Amino acid sequence: MLSTHPMEDILDIALRKGLSGEGLDFEEGLRITELGDERLFDILAISERIRAHHRGREVILCSIINAKSGLCGEDCSFCAQSVHYSTGVRTYPMVEPGSIVRAAEDALRRGAREFSIVTSGRGIEREKELHILEEAIKGMREGLPIERCASLGIVKKDTLERLKEAGLQSYHHNLETSRSFFPNVCTTHDYEEDVKTIRYAKEAGLHVCCGGVFGIGENWYHRVELAVTLRELDVDSIPINFLNPRPGTPLEGGSNLTPIECLRIIALYRFMLPAKDIIICGGRELNLRDLQCLIFAAGASGMMVGGYLTTKGREPEKDLLMLRDLGLSPRK
Repeated sequence: MLSTHPMEDILDIALRKGLSGEGLDFEEGLRITELGDERLFDILAISERIRAHHRGREVILCSIINAKSGLCGEDCSFCAQSVHYSTGVRTYPMVEPGSIVRAAEDALRRGAREFSIVTSGRGIEREKELHILEEAIKGMREGLPIERCASLGIVKKDTLERLKEAGLQSYHHNLETSRSFFPNVCTTHDYEEDVKTIRYAKEAGLHVCCGGVFGIGENWYHRVELAVTLRELDVDSIPINFLNPRPGTPLEGGSNLTPIECLRIIALYRFMLPAKDIIICGGRELNLRDLQCLIFAAGASGMMVGGYLTTKGREPEKDLLMLRDLGLSPRK
């Protein structure tokens, strides 16, 4: 049974532990989730103070390229790129290094400070694909003032070390959800394989970006559980995605989160991981609608701009205008 302490007490604890960098523990995280939607602006008042204290007034903008699309053998229930579902998604092999570098140039012009090469499938092992990635990363390193990231699935430590030698700086690999809920999302690999990939990236000395997707059937307990796992793994930044149901997937009829629930999820992660970067990614436009500007009050310190893997984002100019209107600026 959850605590019945006055609601004000847990917000006082969240502020104190947030400013100190300690963050809420598991039970305290659950107590925060007891607060009703009517307390949203009380929550945002605290999450904004914590975000500003640790991350300042600058916002990370990141962008991606879908460098290899579709034909993935995994069965993640939300993903349009899985061969297990008839989604009609466009499929193609790894694009050439020049295409990746040009996409990074476009991202830089849109204000992005980080660019990630994303590939579908369980992982990257073929020598031809690794060579393309090395050439693309080297091209970015030599010609563009942008942080170089990759999201390649479950990979070996020596692969990560090889890519770091080419100039890779960050590795992105989502856990998607909590360990206890993961079997409801994917059955083709074990959660521990994802955890090992995160550990390999840390051991290789890469900046590690790891988070999940919300609105896939998980509850607040699972959301708190994932936050604790991310803290245990000491990831560097946390991407938060909200389900955008894809036709043909098991979750195509999934009910979208409300904007208020999205904001409360962001705040929960700011309370539990107060000093980390929290990046809002896929599903932002669909789920938050006219409340997108409140993601920063909720605790976000970054967002993805431009398109996603198989869905469009909104025009980058609108996101840049939103930042200016809020008195925020892109982090260089």
